[in-house]
Amino acid sequence: MPELPEVETTVRGLARFLDGERIARVAVNRPDLRRPFPPDLVQTLTGARVTGMGRRAKYGLVHTDREVTMVFHLGMSGRWRIEPERPEKHDHLVLTTGAGHTLALNDARRFGSVDLVPSASLESWGPFAKMGPEPLGPDLTPAHLKTAFKERIAPVKLLLLDQGIVAGLGNIYVCEALFRSGIRPDKAAGKVTLPALKRLVPTIRDVLTESIAAGGSTIRDYAQPTGELGYFATSWQVYGREGEACLCGAPVLRFVQGGRSTFWCRKCQK
Repeated sequence: MPELPEVETTVRGLARFLDGERIARVAVNRPDLRRPFPPDLVQTLTGARVTGMGRRAKYGLVHTDREVTMVFHLGMSGRWRIEPERPEKHDHLVLTTGAGHTLALNDARRFGSVDLVPSASLESWGPFAKMGPEPLGPDLTPAHLKTAFKERIAPVKLLLLDQGIVAGLGNIYVCEALFRSGIRPDKAAGKVTLPALKRLVPTIRDVLTESIAAGGSTIRDYAQPTGELGYFATSWQVYGREGEACLCGAPVLRFVQGGRSTFWCRKCQK
């Protein structure tokens, strides 16, 4: 599934072609993705001007001058194709700008979604209402995590994946951040010390920032809107490396937490 860096990369790629542009044509090529497209999507977006682009957790935001924001989620396999040479079977939503640019939301597995939300009430919209702070923003602090983890016996990795504690963190980047911070993924969150959290917070930001700069991590179907593949996977230190040597020489281990693979080093993470 595309995670925060992949969504951020997608939004930045789209902004070069959408931000400030008027949407001249909207084509919906099937009735639904994970859920139905908004019934007024074509009417609302046709003729609207894009006033800004953004991201909240793993959702992309397209703000318009009609005081409505199009919110999209890429699901498992979604991606935007910019200036596609030809239509593809899974181009389910296609936008054409007044400048003649074409942007197609392609989603083979259809686990993504598109919603229209009043811009003034974005923060109170259902999926956003109970989200924690953005990991790249100022509100994610060691003190915030210390409070959220207080007396919790659940593993620290699972709580970092809880969107109500931190918005947008995914499996790959939590594994990498915990490794760089020297924290065991199965350690009870309430027992993670404040000094460890002071290492963890900037490390989370570093891992995400490095991945965004690299265009994200390419897994299965993910690609940037330009069609280029992200290459942060070449920088993974533990994720996907079960049995390989860690930087310390010990083998990278894997076990399952909450239905997801966790990769870590017994020697480096305490």
